[in-house]
Amino acid sequence: MYTLTAMREINMTDLTAIKTTEAASVRAGNRALSVMERIRSFILDGTVHAGERMNEVRLSKSLDVSRTPVRAALQALAGEGLLDYAPNRGFIVREFPLGVIVDAYEIRASLEGLAARFAAERGLSDSERATIEKSLVAGDELLSRGEFAEGDLLIYRGINGDFHDTLLAAARNRMLSEMIRICHHVPMSSSRNIVAFEHRDVRRRHDDHHRIYEAIMASEPWRAEAVMREHVSSVRASLVKSLTHRGQ
Repeated sequence: MYTLTAMREINMTDLTAIKTTEAASVRAGNRALSVMERIRSFILDGTVHAGERMNEVRLSKSLDVSRTPVRAALQALAGEGLLDYAPNRGFIVREFPLGVIVDAYEIRASLEGLAARFAAERGLSDSERATIEKSLVAGDELLSRGEFAEGDLLIYRGINGDFHDTLLAAARNRMLSEMIRICHHVPMSSSRNIVAFEHRDVRRRHDDHHRIYEAIMASEPWRAEAVMREHVSSVRASLVKSLTHRGQ
């Protein structure tokens, strides 16, 4: 027979094993989710192009993970409609017609304009204000260097994404956030897709960020909405021009 002390030791051993297993499961789940988010960003920001094959081996090496989470991520992204599966070829980036991308931008312009209006009406928290101001300063510093260097595109992608994401959070409207997220799931229509990365274009769009922020801080909802709509619509026009020229 086990003594009470021995039974407690067994129970503690079992509990430790359960906790260890649960922790490992959580880590595995988080790792798989991280892999999926990173591959999704490759698709949405145009790092990989429509019709391109997603090579599991190459992805696992570049992401420094095994093929198991990569395969799970590709299957999940196919379920989201971002990838197609073809026998003998594997997972391929789905092609979206230009009209669908334009539709997504048109909806984004209206919805993000509304988000800017809500942010102006409801006000920014201290942390939201700090994040936006940090993104504005970082963008100004990047632009002050003159010509862009290698790696600056990735830097500005993060700056731009932080600005838009923070304003959306400041709108405090879950339904609005969900609708914008749907638009972002159309490749090249995400705020992290930087169109026409030339100094003049980035300067103009970053100036828009300043104007939007100024309108929000001045509690002018109508102006914040109008500038944001114009901002997103100008990106759409540049993208259409770029894609049309590429197709010629």
